[in-house]
Amino acid sequence: MADGETVLVTGGSGYIGGWCVIELLQQGYRVRTTVRDLSREAGVRATLGTVVDPSDRLSFHAANLTRDEGWDAAAQGCDYVLHVASPLGVPEPKDPQDLIVPARDGALRALNAAIKAGVKRVVMTSSVAATSTPLSHPDGASDESVWTDPDAPGTGAYARSKTIAERAAWDLMGSSGGTTSLAVVNPALVLGPVLGKDFSDSVQVVQRLLSGKIPGLPRLGFNIVDVRDVADLHIRAMTAPEAAGQRFIAAGDFAWMGDLAALLRARLGEAAAKVPTRKAPDILLRFAALFDRDLKSVTPGLGRKRTFTSAKAQSLLGWRPRPMEETVLECARSLIAAGAV
Repeated sequence: MADGETVLVTGGSGYIGGWCVIELLQQGYRVRTTVRDLSREAGVRATLGTVVDPSDRLSFHAANLTRDEGWDAAAQGCDYVLHVASPLGVPEPKDPQDLIVPARDGALRALNAAIKAGVKRVVMTSSVAATSTPLSHPDGASDESVWTDPDAPGTGAYARSKTIAERAAWDLMGSSGGTTSLAVVNPALVLGPVLGKDFSDSVQVVQRLLSGKIPGLPRLGFNIVDVRDVADLHIRAMTAPEAAGQRFIAAGDFAWMGDLAALLRARLGEAAAKVPTRKAPDILLRFAALFDRDLKSVTPGLGRKRTFTSAKAQSLLGWRPRPMEETVLECARSLIAAGAV
């Protein structure tokens, strides 16, 4: 039970952040959320209101990952902090520091404010991009004991930013000496229902298939996790005593792009008429990546089956991911309903 407790969710206008706010409100918590500009409050409140009635239990604070202002005020008086806000990495930036600096410094700003406010626990959103073996290693399943080497050849800016930011968070918490504890959630590819046309880059996997923007199916595959299950895991990690000091991978089943395309065509009928059926040769994609920064970030994974296990979250916290088919189809149907394809 929430028992009147207050939770700060950073980045409440984002995909994961928005669903964390919704889940917390549904469980009876009072919620604060940060946005870069308070002019976004009305739009975010209306979007969240399509799923849950925020009433007077939701408030907004202005805070930016790249500035000190606003963080202390947002965290003051809170019982918990979910630090979800972080820059996204599509397309690959020309300068990796464009992602690394706001991810790392934003995490430190949020955590320092949480420590100063004396919150019980911070749950930080990282990524399986921070729990990956080098591309030179054979394919296999990674768990929370694996750390990405940000300096390994082929490590993209997004993976570097997530790894460096998470390392910085653990280092800060280890040296703080306070009573605030840290847990980290590392999601795989996050899909599921969108709340409107402003959705995460991860959802573009389904959006581009439905809209026919992918002319052929690349040999790319992912572990998939539902955004609602990611929000659920954040709250479990927030409240479970045994979650303190732990990382938790949020991942469901693995699927290739061809599997997703076949599922959409089989279940959505005419709505999936533009979903491609042909395979895209690796050599063609690598050539196209020379001119397309969106492709450049994914070509190192062509043909690789790098999987991630959520056994720890399931055994320690009782977390269960939804079936992959449900997640993908609800994602697709919500994109269609939002007019995003």
